[in-house]
Amino acid sequence: MSARAPIYLDNHATTAVDPRVLDAMLPFFTRDYGNAASRSHAFGWRAEAATEKARQQLAAFIGASSPSEVVWTSGATESNNLAIKGVAEIHRPAGNHIVTCASEHKAVLDPCKRLEQQGFKVTVLGVGPDGRLSLDSLLDALTLETILVSVMLANNEIGTVQPVAEIGAVCRERRILFHCDAAQGLGKIPFDVQKMNIDLASFSAHKLYGPKGIGALFVRRDKPRVRVASLIDGGGHERGMRSGTLNVPGVVGFGSAVEICSREMSEDAARTSKLRDRLLSELRKRVDGLVVNGSMEHRLPNNLNVSFERTDGEALMLSMKDVAVSSGAACTSASLEPSHVLRAIGLPSDLANGSIRFGFGRFNTEEEVDYVAGTIERNVKRLRLDLRSDPAVYNRGGLGERHGLE
Repeated sequence: MSARAPIYLDNHATTAVDPRVLDAMLPFFTRDYGNAASRSHAFGWRAEAATEKARQQLAAFIGASSPSEVVWTSGATESNNLAIKGVAEIHRPAGNHIVTCASEHKAVLDPCKRLEQQGFKVTVLGVGPDGRLSLDSLLDALTLETILVSVMLANNEIGTVQPVAEIGAVCRERRILFHCDAAQGLGKIPFDVQKMNIDLASFSAHKLYGPKGIGALFVRRDKPRVRVASLIDGGGHERGMRSGTLNVPGVVGFGSAVEICSREMSEDAARTSKLRDRLLSELRKRVDGLVVNGSMEHRLPNNLNVSFERTDGEALMLSMKDVAVSSGAACTSASLEPSHVLRAIGLPSDLANGSIRFGFGRFNTEEEVDYVAGTIERNVKRLRLDLRSDPAVYNRGGLGERHGLE
């Protein structure tokens, strides 16, 4: 048994709140509990000062020219919706074409589908086997009607890092707004909205050791000045883009998490990539028929997504009760289909159904990695033996539902 069971290797879905972040948040639950919009007393002033400090922390971390370019939201899903739908509504007189990528998070693809129902034209570009978008395909897709390009910084399933700076340069040259879902990459790899020519960017605190339920949207205010229509009305908070009482403890936690990342990102990246490489090396020695999904060259340091031949990923995941990971397949009530990301990179169905996503984090250890390698070896061999003796063991409809990838 491991030294600390269960072992958590699902840090792409969410991360634990860093104890230092929690310490920063606690006073804003019990002592400094004012509403940041209350301007007539000290409780409100302290709350407002705390949210503005966090705004400055995030703005500095992403290279924004002003803290006022940071708009607080409930998370990256809301930020993506605000960016895509907000730009579409404001800029519809100038054009009705949006370009995105087949491997984007559903929080980007689904808003684009909604806009299609409203008469917008959406081009969904394919990606290569490594998960990367081709600049040539992007250039071919752009038209005089294109108002927005939305491409993520790093993929939530296979960890592929997109050529964001190059995409930004293309969009800036053509005066097309560029939105980037940076939720998975922020705090793990360098990200600078100025250097990358990004006009809108989405973030979520719980992906970098902050609390759940708080996110942000970067909205450029200069060269160009970006305008978005609000999704939520009622009070005009956040420069009129996102009304509602601010989650002050969450905002403070986000700022604290960012501040820690600004100091420790390089160290965290080195640690998690070492753990990732250790697990991959052990698995390659212990298990045959292993395939790495996505690019190893352009990849988040803490991500590993692998498939095991002749092994169902869902069955493997369910057999490891003391290890928290995600399967790379999306489950429906009657059948198990590969995720849209694995389909986008052209992975065969048998390998896509045999995929597992590992997300390494700040608090994982080498001891845990070694335990997980042994657990996977035992269970893969057992499942393959079961498959040879009774192929019906993989009746997909009986595997049950699983939670979707975050």
